[in-house]
Amino acid sequence: METIEKIKQQIAENTILLYMKGSPKLPSCGFSSQASQAVMACGVPFAYVDILQNPDIRAELPKYANWPTFPQLWVEGELIGGCDIMLEMFQQGELQPLLKEAHARQQAAAAE
Repeated sequence: METIEKIKQQIAENTILLYMKGSPKLPSCGFSSQASQAVMACGVPFAYVDILQNPDIRAELPKYANWPTFPQLWVEGELIGGCDIMLEMFQQGELQPLLKEAHARQQAAAAE
């Protein structure tokens, strides 16, 4: 599968998706650590892709997303942003409802 197709599929299949270095339990950089902690603090399940284990995605995602850095948070197929944006949204109380509502919509759709 082409890398761009793989990225599109990951984004389509996961309501809340964090592209990061490492994993939420063992992040490999400070930005990924802060970003995953903010998402985990929202209390909803999310998927992640470790770009260190996926060099093809690490190379292609910035071009596809038109966003040069990692981590990247995607919600319902839309790029929310990187670490600074996530932390700012979290501190302003905007990230929690965004993720909770996306999760609720996904749960409702799955129940139909």
